[in-house]
Amino acid sequence: MKKRILNFIRASFLVDEKSSKNWIYIFMFLILSIIMISSSHSVDRKVFRIADLKEDIKSLRSEFLDTRRVLMKYKMESFIKDELSEKGIISSNTPPIKITINVNK
Repeated sequence: MKKRILNFIRASFLVDEKSSKNWIYIFMFLILSIIMISSSHSVDRKVFRIADLKEDIKSLRSEFLDTRRVLMKYKMESFIKDELSEKGIISSNTPPIKITINVNK
């Protein structure tokens, strides 16, 4: 048992005659580890990007609701009358006349 532990500490399994198959497994393990680490970093970047986009969506939705509220205010007839009365334009008491043209030729 003591000999096995010393061989492991000295890494004799990497330098003896049958070490070529051990190196293949070690390289495969290293490549898979690098792929796993890069994949996890990529996922982390995507998660942070999604969180940022969700915050942007919240702020844009809030801005949209504020703008829609202002637009609804500007579309109200009472607001338009008030704005036009300040400029001296008042609403007419007589309704508009509909003009129809018949072309039968």
